[in-house]
Amino acid sequence: MAKEKPAEIYVSVDIEADGPIPGPHSMLSIGAVAYGTDGEPLSDFSVNLETLPGTAAHPTMAEWWRQFPEAWNAHRENPRPPAEAMNTFADWLEALPGKPIFLAWPATWDFMWIYWYLIRFTGRRPFSEHGIDIRSYAMGMRRQSFGRSSKNFLPKRWFSPNPHNHIALDDAREQGDLFIAMLRENLKGGK
Repeated sequence: MAKEKPAEIYVSVDIEADGPIPGPHSMLSIGAVAYGTDGEPLSDFSVNLETLPGTAAHPTMAEWWRQFPEAWNAHRENPRPPAEAMNTFADWLEALPGKPIFLAWPATWDFMWIYWYLIRFTGRRPFSEHGIDIRSYAMGMRRQSFGRSSKNFLPKRWFSPNPHNHIALDDAREQGDLFIAMLRENLKGGK
């Protein structure tokens, strides 16, 4: 008897950080929402992280964060040591009822941080290298250039009522809902 393939679980991930790259700078927060193939949210995860020893915020990012004091303060509440936070995140991912597929806007930014921290602090790769960049998905769906696939050019029907406020879990939910709306329409053959 053939073994049934595990269901794909779309995991919308948003991170917040204090610099452009991990290592010299730190990831501040992770927010993630897991969606089943039917588009229904299954579970969510959120954690704030302590900064890495010997690191400092990049001056440009520090200036950018000054525009969002509420979000900054939210990311500094109850931070956990990176190893503890990342092992808890990896445990959550591995407990999902299927294969986690990383999802973000932009995936190149968020995946860089998540992958670096997972390898550095857990040695585990729950996503392997499976991921979807939501903007690239929109580009393919709409048959438009990258520049014409920014959120300004997307149909309003795809957008979530959830806020984009630079709080990781809120942003993960907002971008995950956007992807699910696109996925549902794509699977129905819409343009």
